[in-house]
Amino acid sequence: MSIENRLNELGITLPEAAAPVASYVPVVVTGGFAHVSGQLPFVDGVLVKGRLGDDVELVEGMDAARACGLMILAQLKNAGVLDNVERVVKLGAFVNSTPEFTAQPKVANGASDLMLEVFGDAGRHARAAVSAPSLPLGAAVEVDAIVALAS
Repeated sequence: MSIENRLNELGITLPEAAAPVASYVPVVVTGGFAHVSGQLPFVDGVLVKGRLGDDVELVEGMDAARACGLMILAQLKNAGVLDNVERVVKLGAFVNSTPEFTAQPKVANGASDLMLEVFGDAGRHARAAVSAPSLPLGAAVEVDAIVALAS
């Protein structure tokens, strides 16, 4: 089954792939891997802003991480490699959070759970989930990815 079909089966509509906000490309494909630049959480075209432990609740942070995951999939689709995904290798989740907030792994689960939902066992991945004092454009979460591609 194609990933497009799987997304339809799950009732998931991908957002339009966002343009870079600085001097980089969204996806680099090399050596059998797609490296996806950090993606920000857009929900209905609006950036989810704020800081976990301050003005953003845990569930909102998880939803923001899921939105980042959807944008990762949109970038892979835009690069023409979504249906070539063999395995999600690693996600890096950056959480705009206060020093007291320690649930970054739970926030990152929003993106991780999406990858499992879409790719099944091939969506199981290594991961980092770290706190950041601020993120681009005031985003609550940013997630990047390394994905293995079938030849």
